[in-house]
Amino acid sequence: MTGRLHVIGTGPGNPDQMTPEALRAVEASTEFFGYFPYIDRLNLRPDQIKVASDNREELNRAEAALARAATGVNVCVVSGGDPGVFAMAAAVCEAIDAGPEEWKSVDLVVVPGVTAMLAVAARIGAPLGHDFCAISLSDNLKPWEIIERRLRMVAEAGLVIALYNPISKARPWQLGKAFEILREVLPGETPVIFGRAAGRPDERMLVMPLGEAEAERADMATCVVIGSPETRVIARPDLPDLVYTPRFLKAPSK
Repeated sequence: MTGRLHVIGTGPGNPDQMTPEALRAVEASTEFFGYFPYIDRLNLRPDQIKVASDNREELNRAEAALARAATGVNVCVVSGGDPGVFAMAAAVCEAIDAGPEEWKSVDLVVVPGVTAMLAVAARIGAPLGHDFCAISLSDNLKPWEIIERRLRMVAEAGLVIALYNPISKARPWQLGKAFEILREVLPGETPVIFGRAAGRPDERMLVMPLGEAEAERADMATCVVIGSPETRVIARPDLPDLVYTPRFLKAPSK
């Protein structure tokens, strides 16, 4: 008899963006494994145990959680945003795939959540109203050459692009290089949204054309959304601009 392992997301940081299903998983769990800031967002009871670790220890964290669940403990692995988008659900699945046979019997429940690009899109209008993709700019787990190729291909395909992990002290140049690549393919007036801390008190939304976009506007709390050539900006007097991508796309002329 094993315990249950929930994998949840806390949303982008606003408590209202955490789903009722995730809150029920927190209520039902005994031990919590996650990155320090994400676990600290939870209001835990005195009998619930935190096992916090650093941001780059995802696989070790997943293995520790699975080992406890295999002994019958109800465990919760905590991510920010949605646990299945560049987050802990994949690490848990990787650990099960490579781990001992008994981990395959753990009752695994991945709870869907609100990821950053959805929160940013909702605050600014509807930039994801047509086809879109998400790309992490972190080259910790994949070569930068692959990131460059994917950026060019999706820009040429006309997809709206949400960039995760855009910039950090350890990776200060990737976002600037990404803008250079995208400027080779997309019009200079393509809207770029710098969506920082969507829904939190320190939220900041900034829209500027790709031709003027500056990497220094972003940090690790920012999700950067680059529109397609069809994405439009609606200027509104006395209100923030709206950005949306039309639901329709005309067939190319022959």
